[in-house]
Amino acid sequence: MSAPLLEARGLTKSFGAVPVLRGVDVVVPAGSVTCLIGPSGSGKTTVLRSLNGLETPEAGTVRIGDVAVDWATRPGRRAVSALRDQSGMVFQAHNLFPHLTVLDNVTSGPVLAQHRDRAEARAEARDLLERVGLADKADAYPVQLSGGQQQRVGIARALATRPRVVLFDEPTSALDPELVGEVLRVMQSLAAEGWTMVVVTHEMRFARQVADQVLFLDGGVVVEQGPPSEVLVEPREARTRQFLQRLLDPL
Repeated sequence: MSAPLLEARGLTKSFGAVPVLRGVDVVVPAGSVTCLIGPSGSGKTTVLRSLNGLETPEAGTVRIGDVAVDWATRPGRRAVSALRDQSGMVFQAHNLFPHLTVLDNVTSGPVLAQHRDRAEARAEARDLLERVGLADKADAYPVQLSGGQQQRVGIARALATRPRVVLFDEPTSALDPELVGEVLRVMQSLAAEGWTMVVVTHEMRFARQVADQVLFLDGGVVVEQGPPSEVLVEPREARTRQFLQRLLDPL
């Protein structure tokens, strides 16, 4: 059996005196979708940001492909940058550059960070915009787009750097309910194409339909993990059952 594409072991992280991660392991096979679920403050987003160095754990290792970082050794900027180059991040709040057109937002990473040929990057960006259903918005500015359209641009921007793994940090939580579906449909199509994805989400239907594995976090640890047919349908742990019940029946 080949090694997993992404492997994180023993991630620990505190904010001041408050421990946020207490030895988290995440193993992601190539071409799979992993969903991280759990209550607010459980450590989901901190795990995700630790996978590409946006957060700096006190200990633990992260490996994507043949690029690895041991956080306990306090790796330098070059090592963290090499790890970050392996993944693309889709943020909760879009984080598009307001002064750039949609096309320039998508090409900024390949041209400025990866020093790729501008004409090649723009051609690839147009293809990506077509894939997310926004080919006609290439010359628009973010302020002219709906929230769902902005998030789809964010997905195209993440893909433009040709990452090995795409990381999604609650990509639909800031959207109006009627716009959620358009983003989830794009993500579902990426999963069908074989993109390796790690998704922090509260969208249980998406996790059940698309995920290959689900990790339920609480209190900075992985309480339960497995296929969605187990974790989301017949969870073993009482804490998982309690969380899912509250999500389905919040009153």
